[in-house]
Amino acid sequence: ITMYIRYLLIEKQNELSHFVRSSCNMFALCIGLMGCTGMGIVATFQELAVPSVHDIGALVAFGSGVVYITLQSIISYKSCPRWNTYFVCHIRMTISVISCIAFIPMIVFASQISMTKIDWTPGEKDYTYHFLSAVCEWTVAFGFIFFFLTFIRDFQRFSLRISTEIHED
Repeated sequence: ITMYIRYLLIEKQNELSHFVRSSCNMFALCIGLMGCTGMGIVATFQELAVPSVHDIGALVAFGSGVVYITLQSIISYKSCPRWNTYFVCHIRMTISVISCIAFIPMIVFASQISMTKIDWTPGEKDYTYHFLSAVCEWTVAFGFIFFFLTFIRDFQRFSLRISTEIHED
């Protein structure tokens, strides 16, 4: 929902001052929705029951997520100074860069883990890879949360109305 509202906001701002191609905004929305689909796969297929499907879903979710927040950071810069402050843009880009940087070792370390399990003990085979991958995964996940929190001020200056009408024939 947040991604779609952000899409609508950019479209409306673009009507008043064209700063980004509508196709770029739509592309960002599609990438974001792809990430949501990945999260749905992660939630549907448990890590221990179907690890390969779970991992593909996680890769899609995190990969699409870092692309989405990077695209949104770029769109934010293009909207300056009319619709965003450079300070907010810098915060968004910083979060994007940190998330992108953490995403790479997350994949590298996760690919080194030879077994799938829930409870890990320090000193076990692959524990270090698991630990480092988990730290990077949580860094990216919190990056997404903090990034979406930067939309609060944008959304406060925006009203969305949805109406439902029944037409009788």
